[in-house]
Amino acid sequence: MIDYHIHSSFSADCTFPMEEMVKSAINKKLSEICFTEHIDYEYPDETIIFDFDRQQYTREINRLKKKFAGEIQIKKGVEIGVQPHLLPQYEHLMAQEVFDFVICSMHTVNKKGLHYGDIFVGKTTEEAFQAYYDELHYCVKNFKNYSILGHVNLMTRYAKETVQNDFLAELQAIFNVIIADGKGLELNTSGVRYGLPSGMPNTEILKLYKSCGGEIITIGSDAHCPDDIAFDFKSSLQLLQSIGFNYISTFDNGTPTFHSIDKIIVY
Repeated sequence: MIDYHIHSSFSADCTFPMEEMVKSAINKKLSEICFTEHIDYEYPDETIIFDFDRQQYTREINRLKKKFAGEIQIKKGVEIGVQPHLLPQYEHLMAQEVFDFVICSMHTVNKKGLHYGDIFVGKTTEEAFQAYYDELHYCVKNFKNYSILGHVNLMTRYAKETVQNDFLAELQAIFNVIIADGKGLELNTSGVRYGLPSGMPNTEILKLYKSCGGEIITIGSDAHCPDDIAFDFKSSLQLLQSIGFNYISTFDNGTPTFHSIDKIIVY
């Protein structure tokens, strides 16, 4: 098994040391994991700083790679929280650092946070969703230093009302950009953990991505504690196969490798 969205105490919203997360992954018989710690510049909650000491981060990953060599592969990733006005800062970050894997996520819209529902204040639910997809479309058109889009329908997790618009036209426009750029999409299994009927994105969006020609797809638990590593992976991989995906991807220094889902053992 492979989990390509794991956090540790290097992320401000996680308290578990990296080594503890690695040991849990080994106990669950994972063959490869990627740590994807948060860098989210200008996050609207001033009590949370989503950044970390990147030299220390690299040292700890290298230490654990050496300690657990032969037991598991550990990759160095990052999850960046993009906003249109912050793209130059992320360009600077990527010019300074080397990551195996970069998740491009959006946790803030119109400089308002999703987590506390601020984006929905003063807007209809449809208007808030439209703003989210408009900003995401702008970001993927103007920023290229990433590997995949993370939890692309994250707004669904925070919406208090069901939207009538499925925004498939907006998503298709986004997918057309990322596929042409050689980027991919994440299936984030935490949606079920947070009470949604499916992972993020849902089946309809995954089918749309496939119909647009999308092939690069990763699977990640978005784990912030050891127990959540590889959450709901068996059914998620079966879903991907039912849609027509035959492979999931891992990354090394930004380059994807494809692994047959048929050969992935889920315990």
